[in-house]
Amino acid sequence: MRSVILYIAMSLDGYIADRAGGVGWLTGQEPGPDMPDSYNALLERIDTVLLGWNTYHQLVTELSPDRWIYEGLDCYVFTHRALPPVEGIAFTAENPCSLVRRLKARPGKDIWLCGGAALAQALAAAGLIDRYEITVIPTLLGGGVPLFGTLAEEQQLRLLHTGTFNGMVELVYAHR
Repeated sequence: MRSVILYIAMSLDGYIADRAGGVGWLTGQEPGPDMPDSYNALLERIDTVLLGWNTYHQLVTELSPDRWIYEGLDCYVFTHRALPPVEGIAFTAENPCSLVRRLKARPGKDIWLCGGAALAQALAAAGLIDRYEITVIPTLLGGGVPLFGTLAEEQQLRLLHTGTFNGMVELVYAHR
């Protein structure tokens, strides 16, 4: 069965975006060539990307407005907006947990939960995230979009890997 991987960065105080929704703070102490390439390693393991509307909108308007960076991957954007079709992207208002259960049962590579917070919170609450690959950025935002809200139940995770580079800490956990 396919795994759902939450691969994301957050501030030391648990936010994935600042108060204005920005991510310009997603850098280490001194960006340089010693950065591990976990992103390209992730892309080799997946064939499906899950995005909430805010994450999708930020990608196409700010981070990569000139080209769709997940070309060749099956992309699902969760939104209630009526949007024109875009090749390679399925806009859906379906319950994320129902769709993820169906995707996990299909053959294929793993599934990347790219963001955002509401989608991550819903899937975490339902126990549908198999791996948490979180890079902690050495920044305290003091507010913004929290990665995890309040969960109804405690969830136990198992540490698989840690790494440090450029002041950042990479944490990899599996859902028990």
